[in-house]
Amino acid sequence: MQIQPSSPSRRSRLIEVAMLFLRLGVTAFGGPAAHIAIMRDEVVKKRKWITEQEFLDLFGAANLIPGPTSTETAIYLGYRRVGWMGLVLGGVCFVLPATLIVLALSWAYVQYGTTTWVTGILYGIMPVVMAIIAQALWGLGTKAVKNWMTGVIGVCAVVLYMLGVNILIILLLAGLVVMISGNLSRIKNIPMVGILLSLAGLNLLTTPAPFSLTLLFLNFLKIGATLYGSGYVLLAFLRADFVLHLGWLTDKQLIDAIAIGQITPGPVFTTATFIGYLLGGIPGAILATLGIFLPSFIYVGISSLFINRLRNSPWASSFLDGVNAASLGLMLAVSIQLASTALIDPLTIGVAVICLIILIRFQTNSTWLIAGGALIGLFHTILL
Repeated sequence: MQIQPSSPSRRSRLIEVAMLFLRLGVTAFGGPAAHIAIMRDEVVKKRKWITEQEFLDLFGAANLIPGPTSTETAIYLGYRRVGWMGLVLGGVCFVLPATLIVLALSWAYVQYGTTTWVTGILYGIMPVVMAIIAQALWGLGTKAVKNWMTGVIGVCAVVLYMLGVNILIILLLAGLVVMISGNLSRIKNIPMVGILLSLAGLNLLTTPAPFSLTLLFLNFLKIGATLYGSGYVLLAFLRADFVLHLGWLTDKQLIDAIAIGQITPGPVFTTATFIGYLLGGIPGAILATLGIFLPSFIYVGISSLFINRLRNSPWASSFLDGVNAASLGLMLAVSIQLASTALIDPLTIGVAVICLIILIRFQTNSTWLIAGGALIGLFHTILL
């Protein structure tokens, strides 16, 4: 009788989740699109924790709830691998390294000002990120675009995003169109579809107020609970709350905060850590970080109870197909925008092309390519 290999123990799976997301928290540069690409490479292709379709479903679900998409995907993946302990561990381990890095940069910013070598590192990393995203778009696209309808949905998502349409509206419309078109025979039995309305316009205060740690926490909690979209949307929220309404930050400080969040690995939402430190030191950094990320754990914890049932319902399944197609379209749209700033000369274009060839031909670990890109950027800056 053939002996089947035993499955990994719960302890070993917890360690596996922790080590993976700690490493990604240190090395995953490039924002949500790149994070999703790297996670897909790690958990689908290399470790085979889940299938491509399951990854798409988790990614689509993360897009439907407020908060940072890549962090919520990490939380979903941790839950899928080890249950509730994995849910907490996946999210915390992905966020913690970036938080500590941003905290250190915040201290340096306050003490000595910004450093010039960061520009060189970003210059070399961004072309590599574009190659990683391109590979992921192709791999996920073959699964998400199942027919002409989902193909059209993906293209429409790109166009609507470029026109400035709210991301939540794009995702909901995509899901509804595919759901209704795929279930015309059941049209008389359309179930009620609950839609979570964003409270993005809600502000705790509309006039300047003295700084307090409590109000800092509550404002970031509100942002984490209601924000849909990219770092550009985060910028709008932060400016409305902390520059215009509360008067705690200047525009210059806000721009520096966004820059720190973008050039460091892990979630862009660690911008909150930087702002919290500027305003309230280490206690402010901790409370701001906790406030902006806490809603994501709650949303994922609640929605995880229903994801496994989605594919069993023809309505929910087709709705999620539409969301998946639109999510890929949104990734493509973001990539197009990033390319205009990442591929700016023959060197960056060459790095992107070579990295894409290496990824496709040799399936190289993307972490090594990111490290190589950082070195190229540093050398380029030094030589100039």
